[in-house]
This record gives sequence, C-alpha cells and structure tokens, in this order.
Amino acid sequence: MIVVYCLTALALAISVLKSPDKTKLALAIGWSRFSKVAPTFLQIVCLASVVLTFMPNDMIASHLGTQNRWMALVIAAALGSITILPGFIAFPLAGSLLSKGAAYMVLSAFTTTVMMVGILTIPLEKRYFGLKVTLIRNLVGLGIALAVALVTGWIFGELS
Repeated sequence: MIVVYCLTALALAISVLKSPDKTKLALAIGWSRFSKVAPTFLQIVCLASVVLTFMPNDMIASHLGTQNRWMALVIAAALGSITILPGFIAFPLAGSLLSKGAAYMVLSAFTTTVMMVGILTIPLEKRYFGLKVTLIRNLVGLGIALAVALVTGWIFGELS
C-alpha cells in the first residue's frame, strides 16, 4: 500500500510541476465530489457495522449449517446481499464458517452475494445510476450468485 501512496504523491508532484492551475482545479473537483458521496458512504458503513455487531460469527454459522441447506442458502444469500465486506474479510470468514460445518453451496452464495449484490448501497448507486439500473444490477447479481451456489453444490455433491 505504501507503494501506491508513493506513486500517487509522485504523480501529484509531477502534475503540480507541469500545470499547477489544472492540478488545483482537479483537486477542487475531486474534493467536491468526495464531500457529496462521503455522508452517504458513512451512513452505509455505520449501518453495516450495526448489522455485523448484532450478527456474530457463531450465530451466522449456526444458521448456515448443513441440516437445511435450502434455508441456509436463502439466509446466506440474504446476509451476503445486505452485508458490506471486502474480499479480504469475506473469504476468511467463509473459511471459518466452513470449519464450523457450513456447506460449500451456502458459502458460495454468501461470498458471491457479498461481492455482487449491495442492498445497503442502493441509495448511493441510485444517485449515480438511477433506480432502474441499480435494481437490474442487483437482481442480475443475485441470479448469478444463486446459479454459482447451485453449481458449487452440484460439484461438491451437496445437492441430492
């Protein structure tokens, strides 16, 4: 990450040297756009934090067990759709759920919906893309996630 910061600082320095006025204007535009998005993004992060606080890993694992895979699949897809997690947290969480007895199909639904569906991000997305595009993107993402989960269940012999 330090390399990215250093490259960014270098690019900014080059930009300032080449055209200070354009750089100042670009930074002002960037700050303006950031300050418009920041409150909504902060609300999304706070809401996700509250949801994750009330749903500890043990509770999630008990509901994603292998006894009723179809209900667990629905629960996993729903949790993944409303949870905002980066991949470096979602995949280790899936590993811990696997060790607690969750089915591969269920974990596939969870991780895929975490990455592709964003219920909590709808307010932000609709501002930029419109409600129709946002809903279509989320529904297509959910459909793909469920298809991937079913294929995963078939490959691992979890569907009978």
